Amino acid sequence: MVRVAEIEVGSPAEGLGLEIGSRIVRINGERVRDNIDLTYLLADSELAIESESPGGLLSLHEVVREAGRSFGIVPQPDTVRECANECVFCFIDGNPTDARGSLSLRDDDFRLSFTYGSYVTLTNVGPKGLSRLVEQGISPLYVSVHATEPKVRERLLVNRRAGLIMNQLRELADGGVDVHAQVVLCPGWNDGRHLERTVEDLWGLGESVLSLSVVPVGLTRYNLNRPVRLLTPAEAGAAIDRVSVARESAIRERGFGWCYAADELFLIAGRGVPEAAYYDDWPLEENGVGALRLFLDDFDRMRALPQLGGGRLRLVTGKSMAPFLRGCAPVLARSTSAEVEVVEVANRYFGETVTIAGLLGGRDILEALGAGEGCGDVTRTGAVRDREIVVLPADSLNAADRFIDDLPLEEFIARLGAAEVRRGRLLSSALAAN
Repeated sequence: MVRVAEIEVGSPAEGLGLEIGSRIVRINGERVRDNIDLTYLLADSELAIESESPGGLLSLHEVVREAGRSFGIVPQPDTVRECANECVFCFIDGNPTDARGSLSLRDDDFRLSFTYGSYVTLTNVGPKGLSRLVEQGISPLYVSVHATEPKVRERLLVNRRAGLIMNQLRELADGGVDVHAQVVLCPGWNDGRHLERTVEDLWGLGESVLSLSVVPVGLTRYNLNRPVRLLTPAEAGAAIDRVSVARESAIRERGFGWCYAADELFLIAGRGVPEAAYYDDWPLEENGVGALRLFLDDFDRMRALPQLGGGRLRLVTGKSMAPFLRGCAPVLARSTSAEVEVVEVANRYFGETVTIAGLLGGRDILEALGAGEGCGDVTRTGAVRDREIVVLPADSLNAADRFIDDLPLEEFIARLGAAEVRRGRLLSSALAAN
């Protein structure tokens, strides 16, 4: 059942007398299991809605819904399905105990995959679940495949159901459900010939597999005792080469690249970042595929930057992005008439193996800016000058404006005193407001 969180004013739901806190039990005789069911079943024009009031009163409401008009029920969020795997590379096991609370949730929920693009393993989806995905057209899904050989995948995920992945993907493909697939590459586990097999198997499923992203495993100082290790530059280069072979075939046969190496693979291998055409316009930046190229191309297109007139522009980043921002700094300095400083932050929170900007803790950033604990009042120590702008990595904050170490943005800003704090996925958006 789905509980009603809000009723839109003037909506059909309000007209039926539905109350906040009511439960939607059935629609047209079909049980409402979650919010996807609710959306799917409310699409009919003639509706018979069974509800249960907060006091336990059961009611039947019959209504003809106008096409294109919202029914007016805002449901409470679904309870998240949690992961049943024990992946050898699980990043959640690499979180400190004081990380944001949401980071301890091991979600593996196809509803979140469909709605938000999070990756799922499908190990907790049985035959009925697969039938539902097909029946309701829940597509596309984002699937963490990692390996298609049953024994290899079972070993990676530490789950005997993991070996069913190809059967599951075939059923989804036959039913018209598309997927974006990913492989988290673990040297000695699913690279080399295993990666080749995975690429071949997924390609063989046809056009229902929209894309395949290959990303390197990430480890923090809290899970370095795992049986996996980080890739060497040579191993990252070999993975890129294997992806390139798959891309050549895909371009010949389907007209686009299909298989994509993550930005971090190029950084580990010490290779140049591909041009924008490599990524075929797929929105895979959240998975670390194409975000760096998007950033660089945005910088190249920037025009008419705000004049800061003797102020200071401080660009906060991690080790991976620092060289690219240093390359941008002279152009920014000339264009804005400001002193531009690239602040490369050492990730003490997760450890030196974590180099991406989005996983920087707020306290590590403050320390690098000269405003950490023990630095005193930042305005008194002179860390802030006239017209100082601090640009944060966009992904370093969540929707509630908290850093990954749970530091609130407002506390961060208070520590910086007079500095103006901005953020943006791209420099153009961060610097747009003068």
